Amino acid sequence: MTIRLHCFGESGNSYKAALALELSGLDWEPVFVDFFNGAARQEAFRGANVMGEAPLLVDGAFRLSQSGAIQQWITDRTGRFGGTDAERYEVLRWVLWDNHKLSSVAGVTRFLMNFLPEAKRPAEVIAFQQGRLRGAFDVLNAHLTDRDWIVGRNVTNADLSCCGYLYYPEPFGFDRTEWPAIDAWLDRIAALPGWKPPYDLMPGRPSDRGL
Repeated sequence: MTIRLHCFGESGNSYKAALALELSGLDWEPVFVDFFNGAARQEAFRGANVMGEAPLLVDGAFRLSQSGAIQQWITDRTGRFGGTDAERYEVLRWVLWDNHKLSSVAGVTRFLMNFLPEAKRPAEVIAFQQGRLRGAFDVLNAHLTDRDWIVGRNVTNADLSCCGYLYYPEPFGFDRTEWPAIDAWLDRIAALPGWKPPYDLMPGRPSDRGL
């Protein structure tokens, strides 16, 4: 049975799960969630996912939301992206760091800067968020300066989580040229067999909504 991932292209958190599925070799297909028109808040969607968020993985009767949990499910199914036994808690540490310090800030900043009407974009909030982002980029760039991957010698969920928002073209305070170690790391991920950028991997993009 084909795994279905309810997702939308603008969602960096959806991209983390979709990229892990694509690179894992599992049989899966994306299902578009019309997030910006309120689909995730409708009763039909909340019946399957009380959190009302994308991504949502569906495999038969099994349902799972939250990108980090979906990534771990993929690891448990395939044996991929979890690191060695000695590395698994380090992988988890970086996934949790990303969820709290990097992706959460990048996602909100990108939304405020690109998906709100220009007159409603809060300049002071955006500046504050961008300051927090630079601190996270400093941490990640320094960590990657002398290594190819965040943990160990191969790509793991730490990489697939932390890269989630960094391939998007919309401006949100991230310029790859300012962070050479991050820039090189993103190139390494993009060179993996099966890699695709977010808008090629999932349905839905800003141009669909006239942006």
